Amino acid sequence: MRGIGDNGGPPLDPEVDPNESWRHWCWKRAVKRAWKTPPREIALRRLARAETLGMTYREYTLELLERGVFPCARAGHGS
Repeated sequence: MRGIGDNGGPPLDPEVDPNESWRHWCWKRAVKRAWKTPPREIALRRLARAETLGMTYREYTLELLERGVFPCARAGHGS
């Protein structure tokens, strides 16, 4: 039963999540594996494509990881 002045919103005290540390560990591991340095040839190819597109290596790699496709020249990119 709600008391006087209770607006029905979420509780102010966050609930304790017993799996929070496990998810945090999994997330850190996944990020580390995703950003692992690739073989030299792949890194150089990505760098060359990034420079062609006017992006940094990190921006190019992030785009690749987020979308799952190789970024390509788009109309209006960099303008």
